[in-house]
Formats: sequence, structure tokens, C-alpha cells
Amino acid sequence: MKKVVLFSFSCVLMMLAVSYTNDQFKSSSLKAAFKHKFLIGVSLNNGQIWGRDTAALKIIKTHFNSVVAENCMKIVSLQPREGQFRFRDADQFVNFGEKNKLFIIGHTLIWHSQTPDWFFVDADGNDVSREVLIERMRRHITTVVSRYKGRVNGWDVVNEAILDDGSWRKSKFYNIIGEDFIRLAFEFAHAADPKAELYYNDFSMAQEGKRNAVVRMVHKLKGLGLKITGVGMQGHLGLDYPKVADFEKSILAFSAAAVHVMITELDITVLQNPGRSMGADISQNYTYKKEMNPYAAGLPDSVAKILEQRYVAFFKLFLKHQNKISRVTLWGVTDGDSWRNNWPVFGRKDYPLLFDRQYKAKPVVQIISEMSLME
Repeated sequence: MKKVVLFSFSCVLMMLAVSYTNDQFKSSSLKAAFKHKFLIGVSLNNGQIWGRDTAALKIIKTHFNSVVAENCMKIVSLQPREGQFRFRDADQFVNFGEKNKLFIIGHTLIWHSQTPDWFFVDADGNDVSREVLIERMRRHITTVVSRYKGRVNGWDVVNEAILDDGSWRKSKFYNIIGEDFIRLAFEFAHAADPKAELYYNDFSMAQEGKRNAVVRMVHKLKGLGLKITGVGMQGHLGLDYPKVADFEKSILAFSAAAVHVMITELDITVLQNPGRSMGADISQNYTYKKEMNPYAAGLPDSVAKILEQRYVAFFKLFLKHQNKISRVTLWGVTDGDSWRNNWPVFGRKDYPLLFDRQYKAKPVVQIISEMSLME
């Protein structure tokens, strides 16, 4: 009789534990599920920054504890003409982050794209000298970083300066200044806010050539005594690229270089790139054709399942290396917000994020939350 009672009591405890765990899963947000693992971030567009997209605001406040500026902190937004700074949207972004006690990322100080032409040319349209471009970099970085000193937690200092094969991107910054422009950018940013975290951010980071080049760059900057806090691995992924194992090699390589690893700009496209590129070079542009937009009427369950499995595989990887990863950031709140709908073919319908166009969490949100809570 005693054994039966003990057995029954044990069963009750197990049932209560299961019930509690299920309730915990149901009520858990992403930021709660990944608490003590890494930050869960998201990029914000202007409609969200200014509170016009109220449904998105509910998702942001419930699920995320870090935010990054999608566009309002790029050079073309902040300084469209020399010396004429426009901080209205960026100020509101930082105010939003502070009000909601979020870890704030500024994106991006130096990038070859979305930088206005004036930055590189003189009054006659000719390329400026090395000294002039360095001074323009210094003035821009110092003005922006100083304005948000002590408020923005971390900066993407340089974005996408290295090609997939490990060679330097022949941008105007590189062609006029040389590879020194990266060192200078980090110097200027650190001088403007010594306490801010400073990052290098790039796509296709699972490529061996780029991986090795970024590691060399990190070692060089550190060898010069410069501050570089972390490396951002842009997670612009596809259903069949990159290999999880290759992505893992880069996590390990960057961590071994003594910097934080961040998964930035995470989204997983279900569409094929007409050029078969595995990167995220926004200069790519292809003419719309109906056959390039196969899921205009909705995503088939079979493809949705593959997308779900892909997200699960990568979040398993992130959890495996949670001691090396400081942040995972989604590039957009819902599928409707995603840049993937218009790149590299304008007007397609993609489904790359964790929340759908009706602002509903996809089933994978529950799955990865449970995975984290079980860790």
C-alpha cells in the first residue's frame, strides 16, 4: 500500500511539473526563453520607431531586448549633404530603445552602400584626396557617435568591406584611403565614445576566404592596440545555404580571435536568387518575372516545414555556442517588413522571418523557445 501511495504522489508531481512547463512555454517570449543565453534583437523601420505600426510594437516589446536601426543611422540618412545632419529619426530610435530599456545598436558608421556621392567627390565631381576623405570620415563618425555617447551600446563601425574570397572590396573608401580606412574608423569611433562596443559586420561569413580575412583583420586591429569588441555574422540565409557546419566553423574562428560573436540581420529566404548568389550584395537587381515569385498566393506547407527545420537547425547551433554568442538579431519584425520581398527582384513575396504578415508568431517561435528553456 505504501508503494502505491508513493507512486501516485510521484505521478502527481510529474503531472504538475509538466503542466507548469507547458504553461511556461505558452507564456514565454523569445527574450524570456533565451534569457541568460544571449540577447534577442530586431531591426526597426521608421514606422515602428515612430509608433505608427502598433501591432509590430507589441511584438517588439514582448519578444525582443535589443534593437538596431535598419536605415535611419546610415550616412545617407544622417548626412545627405555635407555638414547638414538630420538626426530626427535616429534620435527617435534611441529614445525608443531607452524608453523600453533595450540594448541599442547603431548601424552603420562606414559602409560603401547608402553613402551619398558627395562623401567621395569634390565640387567638380572628381574623387577627393585621401586626406579629405579621412577628414570627412572623422567628422561624420565623431559627430554621430558623440551625439549618442553613453546611450548607444554598440556600433557597427564598418560594414561589408571584404569579399567572399577574402580580398578587399574595391569601394571608394578602399580605393582612396586603402585598407587603413578600417583602422581609422575604429579609432574615430572609440575616441568619440570609449565605452561603446565596436563591431565589424559582414555577410557570407561562413565562406572560408572571408572568414580567414576577417580573422586576420581582427588580429591586426588588436595588434595595433585598437578596440574591436565583436564580429557580426549577417544571417542572410537560404533554405540550402550555407551549410550549418561551415557557419559553425566561423563562429569558432571568430571566438578564437577573442571577440564576441553576434548573429546579425537574421532572415531565411524561401526564394531562389536568379544569380545564385549566396551573399547579400544590395547592388544586385533583376527584372521581375512571374516565375521568380512562386509563392505570391501563400507559402505551401511543405516549404514552410523546410523553413521551420532550417530555423531550428541554426538555433540549435546558436544554443550550442551560447557561451560565444552575445546577440542574435532578426532583420525585420514580420514577413511584410522584410527587405527580402524586394531583393534582388523587386515585388516578390518572401516569408523569411519569425512572424507572419498578420503579426502572428510562426510555430517555430514556440519550438525554439522550448529548445532554449530545455537547455
